[in-house]
Amino acid sequence: MPRAQIKDEKTYQKLRKKGESKEKSARIANASAGQGKKKVGKKGGKNPSYSDWSKEDLMKRAREIGVEGRSSMNKSQLVNALRNH
Repeated sequence: MPRAQIKDEKTYQKLRKKGESKEKSARIANASAGQGKKKVGKKGGKNPSYSDWSKEDLMKRAREIGVEGRSSMNKSQLVNALRNH
């Protein structure tokens, strides 16, 4: 069933089937509907890989986006949580 807040339902459903979160799928689907898929695809890749970040920087980023349980995570768990948020 189409939702008003999702601009590109087909893209949203594909991303959800791949295992992406609802929030991330909606963000990507709405951006691609407004700007086009090629432009959105070129947009990413400006930051270094999370595996190159310090644990302190990973904790800050996890706090910013609201990753639960971050205080008990090690670096590899933080990287995984941030990539899959």
